[in-house]
Amino acid sequence: MAPKPAAGGPTLILEKAFIDGPVCGVDEAGRGPWAGPVSAAAVILHPRKVIKGLDDSKKLSAKTREGLELEIKAKALAWAVGFASVQEIAELNILHATGLAMRRAVEALTPTPKYALVDGNYRFKLPCEVKTVVGGDGKSRSIAAASILAKVARDRLMVEMDGIYPGYGFARHKGYGAPIHAEALVALGPCAIHRMAWAPVRLALTGDDPLAAALMGDLGGDLGNDLADDLVDDLVDDLEDQAPLDAAG
Repeated sequence: MAPKPAAGGPTLILEKAFIDGPVCGVDEAGRGPWAGPVSAAAVILHPRKVIKGLDDSKKLSAKTREGLELEIKAKALAWAVGFASVQEIAELNILHATGLAMRRAVEALTPTPKYALVDGNYRFKLPCEVKTVVGGDGKSRSIAAASILAKVARDRLMVEMDGIYPGYGFARHKGYGAPIHAEALVALGPCAIHRMAWAPVRLALTGDDPLAAALMGDLGGDLGNDLADDLVDDLVDDLEDQAPLDAAG
């Protein structure tokens, strides 16, 4: 039986269960947005270089994530970030595009990991043995580190996209289904980095409220029920995160 991580935040208990080869943590960012790519990161932590404050990226402020990103990159044995484009999401669906981004990240690691601890319950095909960990970014320090790198890398890219595609507010909401994004999408129509297969984006083309599709769970695309539920949860969480920002103007 695999050891259970202790309560109180991520640990290295899961990593230490594998003694015959390097272990990486893998996590993604950006499954739920209406626009932009999906990102993934893979991290092999150094067992003797402690990084304090690692946790699920969603529990950390942007400033804290950015500070930890620098420390992870300086102290980890290896790290890498991979992306799958909007076009690849359209061709493969979001599930398989997420797996592609993860595979790109893992394949870029040196040394090559023998095992991957992957957040969630879906066993993606990666170039090493995979162990899924539900809630992994709160249990495994390697997965937590990967969640931070994936989130910061994607957020930074979406800030750049805000300059290329002005008017949508990508720098603020990072492509998620915030009210300001819905309003801009109806007013301006979709741009080149919007996920056209997604129901909220399609709804905007008719002048209707994209948030109606998101909150009803109609995201479109070829999704399994469990993944669709996860994406709806992501959207609701991000709408809640955007509320103070929108109120501030």
